[in-house]
Amino acid sequence: MFSLAGMPRVLQQRLINPIVRRAWDWKIPIPGDALLETSGRRTGQPRYTPVCDGLDGDVFWLVSQRGRRADWVRNVEADPHVRVKVGGGPRARWRAGTARLVEDDDPHERQRILARSGFMRRLCLRTSKAMNANPLTVRIDLDPP
Repeated sequence: MFSLAGMPRVLQQRLINPIVRRAWDWKIPIPGDALLETSGRRTGQPRYTPVCDGLDGDVFWLVSQRGRRADWVRNVEADPHVRVKVGGGPRARWRAGTARLVEDDDPHERQRILARSGFMRRLCLRTSKAMNANPLTVRIDLDPP
């Protein structure tokens, strides 16, 4: 029997994320998006995940749609040292930081707060929110630039 339950995740992983990663490679990132770099928990190799831009000063907020089941969250649990690439075009830059899971944060409220700071971020967050299965907030304390 065919099930559509996993379709949003498959659509995101197989279609949307590769397009967003390619846009970053071509230095034409989609406004409202950012790129998260983690270290693979088994390989130690860099892993890149498109995320919504959650930059708020020297803190970067993320909401994992799949909670602890997301591969990037498992990578963060194994090694919390991450980088995020923010900004568009030639202004895009990597910022290093330390990630931690924030169990007592309300991820839906966090998305509402982040959505207040611009149309493109709001669009990314709304699209992301539509795929939330078991959301979890992740806070990245960024190193000074």
